[in-house]
Amino acid sequence: MKTAIIVHGWTGEKEYFNPTKPALSNAHWFPWIQKQLLINGILAQTPEMPDAYEPNYEKWKWMFEQFKIDEGTALVGHSCGGGFLVRWLSENKIKVGKVVLVAPWLDPKHEIDKDFFKFDIDSDLSSKTKGLTVMYSTDDYSDILKSVAILKSKLKEAKFQEFIGKGHFVFKSMKSEEFPELLKEVLEK
Repeated sequence: MKTAIIVHGWTGEKEYFNPTKPALSNAHWFPWIQKQLLINGILAQTPEMPDAYEPNYEKWKWMFEQFKIDEGTALVGHSCGGGFLVRWLSENKIKVGKVVLVAPWLDPKHEIDKDFFKFDIDSDLSSKTKGLTVMYSTDDYSDILKSVAILKSKLKEAKFQEFIGKGHFVFKSMKSEEFPELLKEVLEK
């Protein structure tokens, strides 16, 4: 069975504990992409990563590894979730399906746990996937653009897809919960 795991990013403590805001795994385009993948025969999961307001790699790794991950598993990561996937894939000898990193963040200013991004990027990461795509928008935060530049300098054979006007790929900047470009990329063979 084909599966997908969609990993959200980091948020501030105020937003995390705000009872009027959805959980990060149910915000922005996450419910839409999960439903579209299900319609396309892919069992998609959007785990709620522990304590997203103060990310800890070991806690996130534990949650992520609750799922079966193999060559039939597509991985999507947004922001800190994208950076998490880069580290997890760099440190594990495993083959996975398609990987799409949306506005990946590697914390160049060291704003969160100093150990979260303490790793070496595997320059051959793409060889562990059925295709690695990095999606970013030219009007995103400078830290995201720095992270994308790092990935461009390190990753061999990754596809970089540039957008204009999508910001950080959240509802506020996209003005939509739909993300057809992401769906197309995940489904592309």
